[in-house]
Amino acid sequence: MIVFFNEDIDFKFGQKNQLKAWLKKVAESEGFKMRNLNYIFCSDEYLHKINLEYLDHDTYTDIITFDNSEEEEDIEGDIFVSIERVKDNSQELKTEFLDEFKRVLVHGLLHLCGYDDHSDEDEAQMRELESKYISIFNN
Repeated sequence: MIVFFNEDIDFKFGQKNQLKAWLKKVAESEGFKMRNLNYIFCSDEYLHKINLEYLDHDTYTDIITFDNSEEEEDIEGDIFVSIERVKDNSQELKTEFLDEFKRVLVHGLLHLCGYDDHSDEDEAQMRELESKYISIFNN
């Protein structure tokens, strides 16, 4: 089950059912079962506080992913997304907001599938997978 929540902002978007089906398909393609995944949409400030409190990082970010799974093959987690940061990134990268939004959604899911983006090599792999899965959604 995938659920979308707003925390301290009023964010509305379309294609919810298509996005949920797509994310489930991504998880299955990676060999995982979708159990319980929460996307929490929030402001920069809200996510900054989480970053400080739980990760001890004094930076703004577009996404923070918490893995709550007890079984290796299950997807269970909470993914916090700063909608302000996604909007800024889409403008900076000169992409459509919806494409950047999908990239961030799948990025968090890929973290739950075990992918990291700490090294340049890992980040390149993550970007490649994001692009692959976004192209599947768009087809």
